[in-house]
Amino acid sequence: MRIDILSLFPSMFDGFLNTSIIKRAIDASLVEVHIHDFREYSLNKHKKVDDYPYGGGQGMVLACQPIIDCLKDVVSDESFVILMSPQGQTLKQSLSVELSCYKHLVIICGHYEGFDERIRDYVDMELSIGDYVLTGGELSSMVVCDSIIRLIDGSIREESHEDDSFSHGLLEYPQYTRPFEYDGNEVPEVLLSGHHENIRKWRLKQSLLKTYRKRPDLLENREFTQEEIEILEEIKNNH
Repeated sequence: MRIDILSLFPSMFDGFLNTSIIKRAIDASLVEVHIHDFREYSLNKHKKVDDYPYGGGQGMVLACQPIIDCLKDVVSDESFVILMSPQGQTLKQSLSVELSCYKHLVIICGHYEGFDERIRDYVDMELSIGDYVLTGGELSSMVVCDSIIRLIDGSIREESHEDDSFSHGLLEYPQYTRPFEYDGNEVPEVLLSGHHENIRKWRLKQSLLKTYRKRPDLLENREFTQEEIEILEEIKNNH
């Protein structure tokens, strides 16, 4: 996979690209990540990339020329272009899985008060990481990249993300490690039993319980198995 990111602040990505799983994926040639400063494409003699909005209003608006010219330099027939925007579709695990299958992603990071509307004519998707506004799209683009790169074959063991929260529409079950007892709090005995079926059932129940308590909205349109229906009835009767 190749990811090209258009940004006014390329240095913001230095730590992100040189740390942990992202760095290992890059070093293993599982993914290429290229950062482009679209200020370099500005035809303005002072390299300005923004201007006052037509019709008046607060703030500055990113001009279409630098971004679109930069975009034309990096896109190909295999490219899928994403515009980071609070108006976009909200990122979910299922969408990260879908995006991880593309060969080439191009991500545009905004800044200032917004974009010239004509930039939207050149993108395939507007994407948001939540219902709030950041000073720019750099941080949100890192979130998107992280959620995608970790899903690429070889980045991490497949079983490491198969049970992630949201992977099966439920929150992840509780996890424990040594020591067995800490500050009077012990690891559930079932996890030490070695009985794989009992562990599976316990984990399923805990996932349903966590989801029921913390994110009941995830259960509203879920297609339950008979086993899940029985467990959920038990949970409801006890709460």
